[in-house]
Amino acid sequence: MAEIRVTMEVGSDGVALITITNPPVNALHPKIIAGLKEKYTEAMSRPDVKAIVLTGYGGKFSGGFDINVFKQIHQTGNLSLLPDVSVELVVNIVEDAKKPSVAAIQGLALGGGLEMAMGCHARISTPDAQLGLPELTLGVIPGFGGTQRLPRLVGLAKATEMMLLSKPIRAKEGKQYGLIDELVSPADVIRVARQWALDIAEGRKPWLSSLRRTDKLGSLAEAREVLKAARQQVKRQFPNMPQHQACLDSIEEGVVAGGYAGVLKEAKLFKDLVLSDTSKGLVHVFLAQRATSKVPNVTDRGLKPRQIKKIAVIGGGLMGSGIATACILNNISVVLKEVDPKFLDRGVKMISGNLEGLVKKGSLTQDRAKKTLSLLKGVLDYSDFKDVDMVIEAVIEKIPLKQSIFADLEKVCPPHCILATNTSTIDLNIVGEKTCSQDRIIGAHFFSPAHIMPLLEIVRTEKTSPQVIIDLMTVGKIIKKVPVVVGNCTGFAVNRTFFPYTQGSHLLVHLGVDVFRVDRAITNFGMPMGPFQLQDVAGYGVAMAVKSIYAEAFKGRIFQSDLVELMVQDGRQGKANGKGYYIYEKGSKPRPDPTVQAVIEESRKRSNVLRGGKAITVSDQDIVEMIFFPVVNEACRVMGEGVVSKASDLDISSVLGMGFPKYRGGLVFWADTIGANYIYSKLSKWSEIYGGFFTPCSYLEERAKKGLPLSSMSTSSSQTSRARL
Repeated sequence: MAEIRVTMEVGSDGVALITITNPPVNALHPKIIAGLKEKYTEAMSRPDVKAIVLTGYGGKFSGGFDINVFKQIHQTGNLSLLPDVSVELVVNIVEDAKKPSVAAIQGLALGGGLEMAMGCHARISTPDAQLGLPELTLGVIPGFGGTQRLPRLVGLAKATEMMLLSKPIRAKEGKQYGLIDELVSPADVIRVARQWALDIAEGRKPWLSSLRRTDKLGSLAEAREVLKAARQQVKRQFPNMPQHQACLDSIEEGVVAGGYAGVLKEAKLFKDLVLSDTSKGLVHVFLAQRATSKVPNVTDRGLKPRQIKKIAVIGGGLMGSGIATACILNNISVVLKEVDPKFLDRGVKMISGNLEGLVKKGSLTQDRAKKTLSLLKGVLDYSDFKDVDMVIEAVIEKIPLKQSIFADLEKVCPPHCILATNTSTIDLNIVGEKTCSQDRIIGAHFFSPAHIMPLLEIVRTEKTSPQVIIDLMTVGKIIKKVPVVVGNCTGFAVNRTFFPYTQGSHLLVHLGVDVFRVDRAITNFGMPMGPFQLQDVAGYGVAMAVKSIYAEAFKGRIFQSDLVELMVQDGRQGKANGKGYYIYEKGSKPRPDPTVQAVIEESRKRSNVLRGGKAITVSDQDIVEMIFFPVVNEACRVMGEGVVSKASDLDISSVLGMGFPKYRGGLVFWADTIGANYIYSKLSKWSEIYGGFFTPCSYLEERAKKGLPLSSMSTSSSQTSRARL
């Protein structure tokens, strides 16, 4: 692998080609920043250099500032780890230099990479290069002058959209807006950039400084209107995100007081935000997602993934059709098997409907949808299974049915074929009990809707071979999922960790708390919807199907009531029939149904947990804690038993699988910001009052007493990790 460095070659034409080298995306590591300062200073002092072309190694300009530096700052609180890029490098050394610079862009110029390019006096790019400022997704704002130069190059409306929504564009579009000066083929990009640089140096093309331009900003009144509308939008869309308002503050300073004043304001805000809780949480989630690709004793064995060309999906219901859609969208042929023509026809129609939905959204063309659907073949028997590379079973959660399917699969599929189940709760050893192929049995747990939700929970048993795990991880990445490898137990990592989420909310309602207040408190915390609306949307069938499984597996720490059964008896099926805790009508937002109160009262009467018939008094913070601390407690059990190999796997799973607020860093990260001791003391208090549902586990107790973070999995237990091989 190429080392981290900045090189400079001076051609006979008098142009110095400065190249950033830090594969895979040429991130701006502090060594790169230092190297750029050094090479630019040298180029300025050399009489044989007339102009400079700045580019990146290996067909990529730069993916931006090195995120690992943020992590170091979060761990140490040391802001001096941030090099001075904005003023010293981009303004003083590049933009205000006596010799012009031209950026030669290929592949991508994102974040600090695009900011460096905007500091140059012209930008030449290949048409498909990706350009954007995604810093807000990491809890900060562009810090190398991006909040000032982007509005001056593309106009205020487009710049605020690109920054606030972290929305990249292709260079082709960038040319229309004025961000790119010329589009050329990859073979010509350096040659054309050199000519542009010489043309600027020799007066044939204008020498433009982005920071000094004002022609695209409009009048002060117009600019204030755009910014006012943007502020209202972010208040609605990102209520808990300080970086969005800070970004607009920085832009506004530049509009009112000039580009250089804006750069200074941006630098100050950037430093404040780097140390914010939001940035710490978002950077952690970003790195947690990256870390999922490393699984101890699996990904470190040098195994090469086998090619998976054809996948069979058994069951064309909601999950099966979603899984099949995800596969064909990414050029994997699918055989969809159902038990009779009626169900098969319904499954194919659902897949077709999924594709139509993407066409309506504009993310798929009609022609591409047609070609994609041609990769699907519907069947009623196993005759087409003789050459499949993987089977994913997605039938209802009935153990005998799954066992008989797996016994059949072993006979009809080739010996290399991976046998996967999409079960969300059933122990894999039970599913594969009647086969002799347990080394190739694996869980492929998708989240609904499977063609949209990004998480793929890969469940292995003690017998699953590392090769099978690698293969499924690779398929996961091909179909654009984030694969997280976990161990085998009831509910696996995600559903097991979150089973107390629904139960905690039900317990609160049975203690007299208003059902809609619970949902409000949880959405204000940052969840996309409250637990009762979620139950309406998911359907009550799921809750009833897993009730007995969880009751058996987690004896002594569950809260049970008749509420869901009573809802069904009252003719309520949630969103499916428009009537649950909320009323659902087409074209309008769900609204609370006051008549549900009678059902809740009946359930309260039956459960008899209200002390003296009097409702408990709780704050919104109490509601959040009484629902989420039992979830943290179960996460501690999952870590203590080694169902995950690292705490960050639970963080990314909670964000991608359950909608836990990303800016809080994931479940375990958030718990560590509160502290094990506080969580332990609260759970202990509640367990004395309300019983076993709240009893803290030994993993949590140990960390609370030793003052250790919950994420430190290695300190306790000689327990071998089920997620390792």
